[in-house]
Amino acid sequence: MMTAPQSPTLLYVTNPMCAWCYGFTPVMRRLKALWHNRLQVKVLIGDLQAYATEPLQPEEKERLAVSWHRVQQRAPLPFDFRFFLQKHYVYNTEPACRALLSARLLRPVLTLEVLRAMHSAFYADGLDLTKPYNLAKVMRLFGISENLFYTLFESEAIMEQLEQEFQYVERIGASNFPSVFLDGPQGPELLVKGFCELDVLEDKLMQHLERRA
Repeated sequence: MMTAPQSPTLLYVTNPMCAWCYGFTPVMRRLKALWHNRLQVKVLIGDLQAYATEPLQPEEKERLAVSWHRVQQRAPLPFDFRFFLQKHYVYNTEPACRALLSARLLRPVLTLEVLRAMHSAFYADGLDLTKPYNLAKVMRLFGISENLFYTLFESEAIMEQLEQEFQYVERIGASNFPSVFLDGPQGPELLVKGFCELDVLEDKLMQHLERRA
């Protein structure tokens, strides 16, 4: 593998309740492991159904179920399809996004691992991540106490910061989740939009780095 002249930073735009991100996060983790200390990954949080207030309608459930099956075809990960038996479920991702942002502030080095755990909790274990007490359970796995988590999670500052992050993600043009950007002096450069395999992501990264050299 070519050695990059400097440690590049990738911006991984994701959402903790995004099915395609659930499939793609293992790809990002493998890339980071392969590149060891020669690559930085910053997790950015995108607005996907944040602030939703209406329960999922049957046609929305059907679209989600199709999406989950497609993800499972591309990435061999477990899904708890009992999710679709729930009635009156409001697919509001804002609490989970706020929890992930809280974790990024409290455990920045572990953000990608927290994201992986949140994805697994929601999709594989059927944990309802719209509930703060379930989010606190996930945070405890990373040594974040309930009191510390709630203090940050419920603060006005974290809510404002999350909204600013949503706006930033929209401003850089990340309209699909997952998306990966290479950060640089001219601003973020899009590498991939949507799910892809590790070799595709790594090829895109190398092409961009070679153009910069």
